[in-house]
Amino acid sequence: MALLQRQELDTLLNTIHSEYQQIYLFFGERYLCRESADKLQQALLSHHNGTVYPIDGDQEDHTKTFSQLSSFSLLPGLQIYRVTDSSVFVSKSVAPEIWQKAQQAYEAGKENKCIRHLRQLVSMAAVDVSEGLSSMNSAEWKEAFGFAKPSEDISWTDQLLRSGTNSSAGNKATSASQRLSDLLDKGFPKTSVLILCVETVDKRQKLFNQIKKVGQAIDCCVDTGSSSGAQKAQKDVLYELARKTLAEFNKQIEPSALDMLYDRVGFHPVGLVMEIEKLIFYVGDKTMITCEDLDQVVGRSREDALYELTDAFGKNQVDRTVAILLRLLDSGIHALAILATMRNHIRKLLVFRSLQHLRYPQWTNGMQPNTFQNSYLPAVKENEIFSELLKGHPYALFMSFSMAAEYSTELLKNYLSLLLTAEFRLKGSAFDQKLILQEMFLSMFAMKKQRKKR
Repeated sequence: MALLQRQELDTLLNTIHSEYQQIYLFFGERYLCRESADKLQQALLSHHNGTVYPIDGDQEDHTKTFSQLSSFSLLPGLQIYRVTDSSVFVSKSVAPEIWQKAQQAYEAGKENKCIRHLRQLVSMAAVDVSEGLSSMNSAEWKEAFGFAKPSEDISWTDQLLRSGTNSSAGNKATSASQRLSDLLDKGFPKTSVLILCVETVDKRQKLFNQIKKVGQAIDCCVDTGSSSGAQKAQKDVLYELARKTLAEFNKQIEPSALDMLYDRVGFHPVGLVMEIEKLIFYVGDKTMITCEDLDQVVGRSREDALYELTDAFGKNQVDRTVAILLRLLDSGIHALAILATMRNHIRKLLVFRSLQHLRYPQWTNGMQPNTFQNSYLPAVKENEIFSELLKGHPYALFMSFSMAAEYSTELLKNYLSLLLTAEFRLKGSAFDQKLILQEMFLSMFAMKKQRKKR
């Protein structure tokens, strides 16, 4: 069977009544995988009846699952074994990606998600990690996970893993992958169906290609980058989920309110669906959800909102920057607070850009995150003058340095001049604050565009 995209799932479901596979793999964005698996499960049960056995991948006993899968059941209909967050695809080839996801979840304060990724990482370790990840030396880390141990303090991982990780898991994932591969070669009862949901797979793995050949793999990935194409893909997915959830309750939402919801939630599918459901119950018998309803129900901190502004500005997204600016002002955030945020943001970029002009350590465009974290950043930190600005997670600093490299020091100084001019106008003129700030941002974008043409 060919690899299917999530958007093609309905085509597959239309044939379930006459033909089904014995193994289905959903990989990619976690919520989309689970939602797609729900559709498949419903279609299988509606046409063939049967029993579903839900299995948590974090607690899965592979031996038991594979034994049940290969045994004949006395129960009628299909015997569907559905594994969420399966670990059969966890391997060293995807370890760096899993570690990065764990770091991002930790920084975002998503403890459960972080623990899930850390457990996946631990499950592939071929060495004893019972004393915690931070106690491992560089050689042990390299042997266990196949990439260099992070140079920063990772003691936070030990605290999270104490919540129940089985550190003696050893190399279970690899053996489980091989056992499942052998089981697919051997075959199992026609009434047994295995549904796997995973976030990360190595498409070069034998098992992945085997599933594509004898079963069905469904790609639920969404590009999480910052390019215009990636942003559009993320927006399309969230709007699709919003419309689907609203339709189930016979509700509608104003287009402007949906845009506002997207700006507040960001690309977080499960979060968006939860906020939509909160809005549905809040409006009661009302059919249309408005911006006023959104303001009452979907909260957002001032810090998050201002971060969205600097994020859009840094990505050179003119329309998004202006839209967020107007919403900030409409929500009551003072224009001078917005200026202060932008001033701090540009000053930090100016410092980072100035550091990149030093002969040592030498900054190079296209520098990789590992090189930045292991070599460049420690050398920069030797100068204690900017120690306050260099605090924080290495990857976040890497993104800030990469953003700073897109500007010249001259351009950033001009930005500070525009900020000062806007401040004088806000404090000493009768011009509308929206006009003053819009003119300032558009001037900044025009300066950057003009410089690129040179």
